[in-house]
Amino acid sequence: MDPKQLHKKHGLDERLVSARCAYCGNVSDTVDHVPSKVFLDDPLPENLPVVPACTACNRGFSLDEEYLACFLASVLAGTAKPEAITRPKIQRALRHSPKLAQHISASCQKDTDGRLIWVPDANRVTNIVLKLARGHVLYESSTAQLEPPQSVLYLPLLAMSTADREDFEVAGYDGLHGWPEIGSRAFLRAVGVSPYSNQESPWIEVQKGQIS
Repeated sequence: MDPKQLHKKHGLDERLVSARCAYCGNVSDTVDHVPSKVFLDDPLPENLPVVPACTACNRGFSLDEEYLACFLASVLAGTAKPEAITRPKIQRALRHSPKLAQHISASCQKDTDGRLIWVPDANRVTNIVLKLARGHVLYESSTAQLEPPQSVLYLPLLAMSTADREDFEVAGYDGLHGWPEIGSRAFLRAVGVSPYSNQESPWIEVQKGQIS
């Protein structure tokens, strides 16, 4: 769905709709889904968030998105063998690209206790984490964040400290530090008006059992 149509449906200020790519700032000529469709199962949820994007960016992230989705599914399954993966979309991707399956398999080692240790391609993961962050920020706050970040941090839940885990669970909403732009989606969430009045958690479940 076009971002402007989503703004109309949710009562947002159309003047905040960006005509620039969420990822590079160039003029947009398409829209991109956030989160990426490869992280979701078919049928896709209704009203899946979209942000403006240029064709180059929309296509340019595809291989890294596929890699990360396949890597995560392989970690959960304990193997990159397609037949062991429960998600049909990931099964197809690994069968279609044996090199990708081999690459992911090679990133898995066993420690001295026989436990599997998975080491992802840091550059590819960072690329997609940053891409998704920029997409979500624009979707929620109607403000593009194009400057390079000071740092990008991602960790498995089991590797987080107690404090990091607690902060993660509340999605950084430990007190409101300034109000979002009036008329933005983040503002409506903050004040708890419809359709966000029944939101029980700072996390938004995009697809049950799949991604928040």
